[in-house]
Amino acid sequence: MYSEDPTVKPSLRISRRIFNLAAAAVLATGSLAANAQQAVTLLNVSYDPTRELYVEFNAAFAKYWKAKSGQDVTIKQSHGGSGKQARSIIDGLDADVATLALAGDTDALNKNGGWLAADWQKKLPHNSSPYTSTIVLAVRQGNPKGIKDWDDLIKPGISVITPNPKTSGGARWNYLAAWEFAKRKFGSDAKAKEFVAKLFANVPILDTGARGSTITFAQRGQGDVLIAWENEAYLLEKEFGSKFDIVAPSLSILAEPAVAVVDKNVDKKGTRAVAQAYLEYLYTEEGQDIAGKNFYRPAVSEKAKAKYAHQFAKLNLFTIDQAFGGWAKADKEHFADGGSFDQIYTKK
Repeated sequence: MYSEDPTVKPSLRISRRIFNLAAAAVLATGSLAANAQQAVTLLNVSYDPTRELYVEFNAAFAKYWKAKSGQDVTIKQSHGGSGKQARSIIDGLDADVATLALAGDTDALNKNGGWLAADWQKKLPHNSSPYTSTIVLAVRQGNPKGIKDWDDLIKPGISVITPNPKTSGGARWNYLAAWEFAKRKFGSDAKAKEFVAKLFANVPILDTGARGSTITFAQRGQGDVLIAWENEAYLLEKEFGSKFDIVAPSLSILAEPAVAVVDKNVDKKGTRAVAQAYLEYLYTEEGQDIAGKNFYRPAVSEKAKAKYAHQFAKLNLFTIDQAFGGWAKADKEHFADGGSFDQIYTKK
C-alpha cells in the first residue's frame, strides 16, 4: 500500500499527486489513441460472382472507416461455391462476415456449430439482403441456337452450362427457377422433375461454383447457353472480352443473397464493431450505388434503384417462400442427399 513520506511538505505532496494523475491520464490517452490507430483485418467469405463487387466496396469502406474512426482496416476476400464456402467456415475458416448466395447456406452456420445466432437474418434491414439478383440465360452473340426461354434448354443438341447445386448457391437458384417454370407450364411437380432431368441431361460438366461455369462458357468455349446470375451475365463481356447476348426468361426467381456477422469469430478476434459497420455500410447510399454499378439490384436505396433501373430487364419474378416454402424445405426436398437432384442427375 502506498504511504506518504512525512518529511515532504503537504503542498509538495499535492503537487506530486497532480503530476502523477496527469501522467497517468497522458498514458491512458496515448493507449486509447494507439488502440484507435491499430490496424484491423476482416475476412469476408463470399460466393463466386461477388469478387468485383467487394473489391470496389472494400476500398470504399476502408476510406469511410479511416475517416470515422482513425483506424486502418484491410478486408480479405475468399470466394467459391456458396455451399462449399459455408462448409469452410463450419470447418474453421476464420470469417468475420459471411456474404453467401442464399440464406440456407448461412442458416447452416447456425445449425452446424452455432457460428451465428438463429435470428441472424433479423439483425440487418431487408432480411439481411442489401442487394438482390435473379437468374438469366447468356448465349453466344446473335443467339445462334434461338434460345428464348427455359423450355429451349431441354431440346436435343443444346449444351447447357450450370454449376453443381450440391456446392453452388447460384446453381440452386438456377435449378429452382427451372423447376418452377416447368411446374407452372406443365402443371405438377412430377412434370417439373421430368423437365429438370432433361435439362441436366444436356449439361456436359458441373463446375463447383458460378464463376467456374462462367469460365467454362466464356473462356473455354463450351456450351450454347449459360444459366447465370444476372450480374455475372452482364460482366461477361467486361471480364472476358467476348461477345454474348442476354436472354431474359419468361419467369425467374428473386435471388436474395444474405449477409451476416459470424458471431463466434468476431467475438474471439475482437472485430465485432468493425464487422457490423462493414455490413451496415452496404445499406448506405454509397454501398447501394456500388451494388448497382456491379449489376446487383439495390434493395433499399430508391436513388440507386432509379439510377440503375435501365440496365435490368423487367422480369416476372417469384420468391423462394412463395414457390418452395423457404430454403429449409427446398434444401431438404431438392438438394439434401437423396433429394430430387440426386434422383435425376446422372454423372457424365
